[in-house]
Amino acid sequence: MTAGTLYGVGLGPGDPDLMTVKAYRLISGAQVVAYPAPDDGESFARSIAAAIIPPSAREIPIVVPMRVERFPAQAVYTRAAEEIGEVLASGTDVVALCEGDPFFYGSFMYLFERLSQRFPCEIVPGVTSLTACAARLARPLTARNDVLTVIPGPLPDEEITARIEAAGAIAIMKVGRHLPRLRRLIEGLGLIDHAGYVERATLPAEKAMPLADVTEAAAPYFSMILIYKGDEAWMLPPQSSS
Repeated sequence: MTAGTLYGVGLGPGDPDLMTVKAYRLISGAQVVAYPAPDDGESFARSIAAAIIPPSAREIPIVVPMRVERFPAQAVYTRAAEEIGEVLASGTDVVALCEGDPFFYGSFMYLFERLSQRFPCEIVPGVTSLTACAARLARPLTARNDVLTVIPGPLPDEEITARIEAAGAIAIMKVGRHLPRLRRLIEGLGLIDHAGYVERATLPAEKAMPLADVTEAAAPYFSMILIYKGDEAWMLPPQSSS
C-alpha cells in the first residue's frame, strides 16, 4: 500500500484571503485535517481555514498546553505524530494546518521531525507575520545590504541589545508580557522613533502604530516590534491604525 502524504500548509497571518491558492486547494479537498489547538479556547489555525474545511473531513486537533516548559508540548506532538502516522500508513493524506509559515516558528516542524523520515511530506509556504507586519505598517522591512535580525522577545536584555546593535533592521517577535521591558530597552538605545508596533496583523482587531504611541502594559502573543536602523530614510506612518 502506498503511504499517504503529510502536507504542512501555511495559512498566513490570519486573514483567510492571504492563504495561497495551493493551501485553499489542499484544505478544501482534504479527507483528514490536523491543527494545533490550545487547551482552552478556539484553534487559531482552524479558525483561519474554517470556511473551507470539508464537513466530511476527519479532524485531528493537537491540543498543546499553553506552558513555558518544553516537555508537555513535545509529548503532545509525539502522540499526535503517532495518530497521524497511522492515517498516513493507511494510504490517506493528512493536511496539517499551521498559522503563518510552517518553517518560520511554525508548529508543523514538530510533526515534520517525527514523520518525515517515514512518510512523504510536502511543505506549502505561507505569508509570514514578519512580512504581514511590515505591510501593515506600510514600511519596507529591509533593503540593499542591511542585515535583518529576528529576535524572540523572551531573550535576556543583554542578548537582545547585542543583536540590535549588530543589525540594520530588527524584528522582535513574541512580545506579549515583555512589552514594557522591550520598550525600555529600545528607548535606552535611542531607537524608539525608529520602531513600529503591530498586534494581530491582518485580523479585525489589528493595531499598527509607532512604538512610542503604545500605552498598554502588555501585548498579545501575536504582536511584533519592527525597527529600522539602516541607510534608507523610511518613516513610520504619521497616524496609528486599528
